[in-house]
Amino acid sequence: MNPAPASAADLTLFRQAYARELGADLTRQRQIVASAAYQEGDPEAVTARYRLHFKPALMRREDYEKLIERMHAAFVSQGKEGIVKARAVEDRLYQDTWQRPNYDILPKLRALSIRTLVITGDHDFIPGTIAAHIAKAMPNSELVLLKDCGHFAYLECPIDVHMHIDAFLRDAEAR
Repeated sequence: MNPAPASAADLTLFRQAYARELGADLTRQRQIVASAAYQEGDPEAVTARYRLHFKPALMRREDYEKLIERMHAAFVSQGKEGIVKARAVEDRLYQDTWQRPNYDILPKLRALSIRTLVITGDHDFIPGTIAAHIAKAMPNSELVLLKDCGHFAYLECPIDVHMHIDAFLRDAEAR
């Protein structure tokens, strides 16, 4: 669920789609990220950045507002130090994955033999082809595309998510 680019090629697809989706907000987001307040971990600046970042990620406005409200509360409770620490962890993850020119976990996914359920929404800001690449790489996987659902399927389409997970697990028990 919430698939992310699994290769450098997928990252390029995501970045192109993201830039198209965000449009002029991408420039504003870059300004926020470059600001002293954001760099210092100010919860308001960080919330403003994520308000733009996740704007194309959710299909329904009420789900988007709920997500931003939860994120803001988490940022406030973490405080500046917690935000800066979390960002350092995130930066390290990017250095070890997406920022590597040869980033490609698809060969490792091909080696997995466990049954896997891959869930994505038809309005996810991560292109559906990326979820399809992940599912195709895994020899024993099932791809589910949820209609009228964005990136945070568990938040936006919880009934459908539960239904598909239950069916997947029931099928596993029947085997």
